Amino acid sequence: MSADAGTAIIGGGIVGLCLALGLAARGHDVLVLDGRDADMRASQGNFGLVWLQGKGAGYAPYGRWSLAAVQEWAGFARRLQDLSGVDLALRQEGGYEFFTDRAEFDAFGQDLHRQAAALGDGFSFELLSHGDLAQRLPGIGQKVVGASFCPLDGHVNPLRLHVALRRACLASGVRLAADTPVTTLRALDRGYEIAGPDRAIRADRVVLCAGLGAATLGPQLGFRAPIRAQRGELLITERVADPLPFLSSTIRQVDEGGLQIGGTKAESDRDSESTDQMAVLARHAVAVWPQLADIRVLRSWAALRVMTPDGYPIYQRAPDRAGAFLVTCHSGVTLAPLHATRLAAWIDDDPAAPDLEAFDERRFALS
Repeated sequence: MSADAGTAIIGGGIVGLCLALGLAARGHDVLVLDGRDADMRASQGNFGLVWLQGKGAGYAPYGRWSLAAVQEWAGFARRLQDLSGVDLALRQEGGYEFFTDRAEFDAFGQDLHRQAAALGDGFSFELLSHGDLAQRLPGIGQKVVGASFCPLDGHVNPLRLHVALRRACLASGVRLAADTPVTTLRALDRGYEIAGPDRAIRADRVVLCAGLGAATLGPQLGFRAPIRAQRGELLITERVADPLPFLSSTIRQVDEGGLQIGGTKAESDRDSESTDQMAVLARHAVAVWPQLADIRVLRSWAALRVMTPDGYPIYQRAPDRAGAFLVTCHSGVTLAPLHATRLAAWIDDDPAAPDLEAFDERRFALS
């Protein structure tokens, strides 16, 4: 009996769609199985950052992987726009990390020096005192003790990114099956059976990109899949006529004009907002940029990040047989260009593919 798909990708978020696009470009028959609209989706609740500073300060392979990703983002955005007709609103003109606590600022500065030592000339940053910031950004809050700046950092509209990926996949011959949750994975003599409440299919290969769902599905194929949820919360303001003169990891102005304020982290598997965390976000934003005090907040939401024990991605081949893969990370926007190219080559076991052993889930057993 022939398979229903050459490669089945479970999960139609940003990670799964990027990989589908990359595999289709390599000539594969790809079917993406996506869940229900009501599923918790990190792809529809993220901050949209293309971010490098601080990433991999304690783990050089992740720092190098992130550097390669941000360097390839401009070309990736052009490729997606050509395929989809969607402008991703990419702006990659540098970003700030603002600090109101001196000890946190000093510690982050040490992280950046470690990151620079690992990345070499490809990475640069500035550490700015309050006085430096006051000259560069008149109106900065008095409570800000300092900031870091990296010229490679930027952001995109994450909802447009998701739409563009879907359109690009369809234009590239990828088949998308919406409202198709998966509950059971089973290895066959040849290929895999993928089953849900409404249907079962066969595929020669299966790639698990199901976010938090991989914690349940992964062990069915022999993966450990040590994944947990971390809740992040966001505020969305009214549109602001004057352009915000900076981008930071916690405050950004989206292309439609409103501000997005975020940055909370809570170890929780609930995607509901909390008023105390919303107040923390608002106070931080006003401390950084006091002009925001009179801006109206229109709505708020919470979303769940997909976290591994050390916060770095997992790229894993099934331990007992060929043709099954686990792919998970919480920086799907930043890493999108690599997932659509180099990771697809790794799935194919291309000799030119990067060595991704550093992201093998066996590192947790070793540590």
